[in-house]
Order: sequence, then C-alpha cells, then structure tokens
Amino acid sequence: MPFHDFLNRISLKGVQHSNTMERKLVSSSLKSVIARNPRVSINLSILEERLWKCQKLKDFLQIHAQITVSGFINDSFAASRLLSFCTGFHFLALDYSRQLLNQMENSNTFSWNTIMRAYVRRNVPQCCLPLYRLMLKCDLVPDNYSHPIVLQACSLRFCVVEGEQIHSHILKFGLCLDLYVLNTLINMYSVCGHLKDARFLFDESPVLDSVTWNSILAAYVQIGDVDESVFIFDNMPERNTIASNSMIALFGRSKLVEDARKLFDEMTSKDTVSWTAMISCYEQNEMFREALELFTLMRVCGIQIDEVVMVSVLSACASLGATKEGEAIHGLIIRIGIQTYVSLMNSLIHMYLSYRNINAAELLFDLGYSDQISWNIMISGYLKCGFVDKARHSFDSMPRKDLVSWSTMISGYAQHGRSSDTLALFHEMQIRGVRPDETTLVSVLSACTNLFALEQGKWVHAYIRKHAFQINLFLGTTLVDMYMKCGCTKTALEIFDEMEEKSISTWNALILGLAMNGFFKEALEKFSNMERCGVLPNETTFVGVLGACRHGGLVDKGWEYFNSMKHIYNLEPNIKHYGCMVDLLGRVGLLNDAKKLIKDMPIAPDVSTWGALLGACKKHGNTDIGERVGRKLIEFEPQHDGFHILLSNIYASKGKWDNQMEVRSMMKKRKVVKIPGCSIIEAAGNVHEFLSGDNVHPQMNEIEKILNEMARN
Repeated sequence: MPFHDFLNRISLKGVQHSNTMERKLVSSSLKSVIARNPRVSINLSILEERLWKCQKLKDFLQIHAQITVSGFINDSFAASRLLSFCTGFHFLALDYSRQLLNQMENSNTFSWNTIMRAYVRRNVPQCCLPLYRLMLKCDLVPDNYSHPIVLQACSLRFCVVEGEQIHSHILKFGLCLDLYVLNTLINMYSVCGHLKDARFLFDESPVLDSVTWNSILAAYVQIGDVDESVFIFDNMPERNTIASNSMIALFGRSKLVEDARKLFDEMTSKDTVSWTAMISCYEQNEMFREALELFTLMRVCGIQIDEVVMVSVLSACASLGATKEGEAIHGLIIRIGIQTYVSLMNSLIHMYLSYRNINAAELLFDLGYSDQISWNIMISGYLKCGFVDKARHSFDSMPRKDLVSWSTMISGYAQHGRSSDTLALFHEMQIRGVRPDETTLVSVLSACTNLFALEQGKWVHAYIRKHAFQINLFLGTTLVDMYMKCGCTKTALEIFDEMEEKSISTWNALILGLAMNGFFKEALEKFSNMERCGVLPNETTFVGVLGACRHGGLVDKGWEYFNSMKHIYNLEPNIKHYGCMVDLLGRVGLLNDAKKLIKDMPIAPDVSTWGALLGACKKHGNTDIGERVGRKLIEFEPQHDGFHILLSNIYASKGKWDNQMEVRSMMKKRKVVKIPGCSIIEAAGNVHEFLSGDNVHPQMNEIEKILNEMARN
C-alpha cells in the first residue's frame, strides 16, 4: 500500500474513533510508519504554511496524521490552528471538526468558539447552544467571543428565551459592558421582535460605537418604522455607509423614492450595496426605466457588480418588456462569470418567460442550475403564456412539490377556465395532505362558481371553517360571489354581514348576485346602503344596478342611475351599461327608444347590444326592426347560430315562411351549426358535463341503462 494512502486511512481512523485504546493503537501504528519513513516531520511554521496551501481532502488528512504522530495534537495552539482550518474547508463535514475537538486533550475556549462559530456560519445554529452548555460543563469559561456567537445562533432561530438565558450569563460573567457583546445582544432582541429590550440596552449603554447605532437602526428598519429610523439616523454621531444603505432600503419599501434618491446623492462614499439598494428601490416602486438608467451609471462609475443587483435589473427588464436590454445584461452576466448563481438563473428564466421566449427559458432551465423556485417559475411562465398542458407536464415532473407549486397550477387551471381540472387537482392536493393557502381556496371557489358546483363550494366553505381560515376580504368576496351565482342568496347575505372588512368588489358581488337572482329591490337597497357607508361605486357596480332595473322593468329608475354615472359619479358609461339599458327598454317594449339609444351611443355598439334589441324584437313580435337588426348581426358574425335562429323565429312568428326558409338556407350554405346545449350536474362530489348528442361520457352505458329502466317504469 502506498505510504500516503496508509496515512490517510490511519488519520481517518484517528478522527472517527473516540475510544482511547483505539486512538493509542492508531498512534502506535503511525509512529511505526514514521520510524520507517523519517521524511515525515512537521513543526508549527510548516503546519501553518501547509494548512494555507491545503486544497484537497487528501492533503488535509495527511497533515492531520502528521500532527497526530508528531505530538503536536496535544499542543493547544497547533490543535486550535488545525481545528480553525478544518472548519473552514468546504470538503470537510462539521462532524469531522467535532470529532477533532473531542480528540484534543487540552482544548480551550478558542477551540470551542471555533466549532460554535462554524455551526452558525454553516447554518446549523441548533447545534450551537448544546455545545455551549457542554462547554460550561467542562469548566471552560466563555469569553467575549463565545456569547456573541451563541447569540447569533439564537437570532438565526428566533429563540428569544435562550437568548435571554445567554443575557443572564453575560451579566454573570461581567461582560455586559463589552461593546461587541452589547451589539450582538441588541441585534438578537431586534431580530426576535423584542424591540423594547433592544432599545433599553441601547439607551442604558454608557458607550456606543457605530455598530451599536447601526444595530438599533437596523431594528427599526426591519419593522418599517420610518419616523423612529429617521430619528436614530439623524442623531448618529457619524453617519456611515451601512446606515445610509439601510435607510435607502427602508425608504424604498415605504414608497419614499425621492427621499431615498436624495440620501443616495448625498452619500460621500457609496459601495455596491448602496447602488443595489437604490436600484432595488426604483424596481420595487415600478420605476423600471429609472432602475436601468441608474444601473448604466453604476457601470460607468466602475462599481463592482454582483448577483444581487442583477436580480433587480433583470426584474426591471422583465417588467418593461425590454428585450434588448435584458439580452445585453444576460451577456454581461456570462462575461462576469456569475451565471451559475441560482437566484440569477431564476431571474433570467422569469425574464425570458415574460418576453414569451419559451425556448430561451427552457434552455436556461435545462442547464441544471435550478431549485424549487425554478420549477415554480417555469410552471407560472407556461401558464401566463397559455401553455397549460406544458405547465401540467412540468408540475408532474417536479422532484418535489411545495405549496406554491400546487397553488400556481390550481390557479392557472382556474384562470384558463378549466374548472373541472381545478377541482380534480385540488382533490389530489387534499389526498397528498398539502394544506392549501388563501390563493388556492379562492381559485377553487371560483371554479365551483363557474361550474355551479354548489355542493363542492359548500365543502370548501366547510373546510375553511374547520381549519380556522380567517374569512378575510378576498375569501369572503369569493364566497359571496359563489353562493350568489349558485342561487343561495340567503347564505351569501349571511357571509356578507359577517365580514368585518368589505371592498367595492364585495358590494359588487352582492348587488350583481341579488339582481341576477331576481331580487331587484334588495339589490337597489344594498346600493343605497353602500353609498351610506361611504363606498364609491365603480363601473361594475352600475352593471349590477342597471341589471336590477332590467329585471324589475324599472325604466325611470334605470335612466336615473344611468344618467347619474356621468353627472354624479364622473363615470363614463361603457358598452355594458348601454347594453343593460337597451335590454331594459327592449324588455318593456320600448323598441324605438332602444333603437334610438343605440344610434346615439358615443361608442360603436357591439353584437351583444344589437343582440339584446333583436331578442326584444322576437319577444314583442316587431318584424320591421327585428329584420334590420338581425341581418346586421348576421353580417357582423356570419357563423353565429343564435342570431340566425332568432331572425328565423321572428319570421316564423309573423308567418313569413319564405323569409324563414331563406335564413335556414343561408345557415346551411354557410355551414352554420347550432351549438349543442350543455348540462352540468353535480353528484357524489363530482361534476359531470354533458353536451346534447354526446355519448363519450365514461359512464355512458350505465347512464343509458338507468334511463331505459326509468322509461319502462
């Protein structure tokens, strides 16, 4: 066996086995090897030099073996240096370092601090506190570095109770006046949401340095307290770049863009974070062009560019649809050599998807620098581009699905009108034991509304109550809309009355629902209630109000509300409002008034408006107007079966059989086919859809069998 390989194996044994006898055997074996190989020697200066040059696991294991057999492992300085380097090597797990600490016969506070710091740096803070307690049991006295490390671990885990215990230890060991300790304490209380404790420490401290001021400022910035942050910032003995950067970030989140830019321009010293914060401020406040212009200036000034600023810049490009700028920045990312950052890759994928450049997004995704967010971005992008089946394929191919994945796919189905798929996927989500969020539930309720699946909607409502979801503005509005459209006005009204917060959308759902279900008086009463509550109506509100007047045949009221839109509420009536008025006038037989309204419209009437007048002509048997309107509509939409049939029926009602045959012949010549009727029924928790003449339902044989039995009986 080669000598170096033997050393490697022996050194691994020395670390893995904590048993004293085994360590002696390993040491004895190594010494015999050294005796036969006198070239293996080491001293402190060589140790330091070789550790700095160490880049591979094999090299480190050899150094470890040499230190062990030479006896330097018992030297506290040499062992501590080895341990310090050991925790910094990415190719060594922390368990290795922990075993090395166990090997050390003369470990000191520095050694224990080294391991605890490594746990914090490698994001395993849960291992730090038990090690601190073990350190105390070993009668080692923590110093002014030990406590800050443990406090950082508490901050990462938001463990204020443990942090308070460490605070008591700090007082016990007399380290409360140490600035480094104090600053870490303030940070711990701030991160854990105990701002009063943090401020008390700050106010009571006899000595404050820039880090202390930055720590308390960061606490107020974190909770978004602009006034107190400005007060702290203005009273700092000396402003520094870190504090200014924090304030710019706060101003950006608070939509105080001008204040952010003023501070940015006043800064005498700006670093990469300063530029990034200002660019991010513009991007967060949808000032995308300004973000790109500042990024250009950043490059001109020669400021170092990192992946963080690139994420904001790519987001700005995506929002602007700035294809050329986005592609140029992609090229810059490649030249700088930071394209392997997953966050950057996700931003690039999102940008290309926003450009609807599916191929580019797929190429980037297939490079392999992806994570859970990357999959979710691809699914969302496919859905936004209309590739629903591709989105589902990606969803099914995911190695792991989180809540965002399920919610995105379910919402995508709902938005694309695939309501049955929405419910099916939601049921699968329940089987997998994934708890939905508010967005998912809103999408599912919308699907129930579209399918008139009342029982499914009731089940979702029961699920919301059972799992203690708060029926907030969005969920409440969706529930009101669902129950109204499924005909359960009483339940809808109960939910509406229970809601603490109501928006104009909530009132609209209620008014439209009441009007649609024929409760026109109640709809108009709710409109009056809404006005008394100080809620201003919008265009959708008046669709419901005019719809109520239409159902009730309230011509005068209809004109009153229609005219009030412009003169009282400063709302310009749109095509839907004119359509409601035409339908209202037509239903009560005022066909000439309806025709005149269409003629005087400031906007071009659409087929729905003309269609309302044609339907009224059929109802009241007005052949003259009906014929002109019908032929106009057929010109607009020559393939529309309904307009042909309405005109044909108008002729038939007046006995104009030749004209009726002409329309029927026209339909045949143009190959206009009547769209088959559709029926939707809900049974046993499933929604079934049937088309007239359709025989492709998977249970068609059973259905026909039952129908035949019913016919015989």
